Amino acid sequence: MDDFYITIANEAKCEIKIKASRFIGRTYKIFSIDEIDEQLKHIRKKEYNANHNCYAYIIGTNNNTIFKYSDDGEPNGTAGKPMYDVLHGHSLTNTLVIVTRYFGGTKLGTGGLVRAYGNCVKAVLEKSGSTKVFQTSLLHVTLAFPLYNKLIQIMTKIGAKQIDAQFSDEVVVKIEIRNSLVDKLQNEIIQLSGGKAVIEKLA
Repeated sequence: MDDFYITIANEAKCEIKIKASRFIGRTYKIFSIDEIDEQLKHIRKKEYNANHNCYAYIIGTNNNTIFKYSDDGEPNGTAGKPMYDVLHGHSLTNTLVIVTRYFGGTKLGTGGLVRAYGNCVKAVLEKSGSTKVFQTSLLHVTLAFPLYNKLIQIMTKIGAKQIDAQFSDEVVVKIEIRNSLVDKLQNEIIQLSGGKAVIEKLA
């Protein structure tokens, strides 16, 4: 199972014009349905004169993703679905895209609308960029104080990060580590301590 996901690097906005219609695309990083509802309320209030505020989003990772899209009054399948298809095609998650349309007086037709909404999302995603986010776990490791420096060396080699450390006769270290590397780090610590270290997974 992958321990990372791809999302937008930055929230962005862009506008394209097609036959006098204005299409304003916006991207947002989102992690809950409540955040989506808030952003939609904000845009509907901000762009209250717009003809349509269409959207698409994907939230979650691996097999636990949620997605939804809306045509917001455009002909069925001409806005939300093409927008979703672009998001999905870029393998993005935890991402909301809203496209606001101000009708310019010339009908674009079904194919024209599909292209317009899809191209607007492609344009705003290009401005947003993408980034890989690693999913991590937190470990509490308790071991003899003389082993601390060697533990740090192991963590550096594997790519783990020390979050906190408390020192006495023993040292208690809070470690952040990529999910895919947890077992490797645990095995290294067990070998280092001769099986005496106490390893507790926090998250």
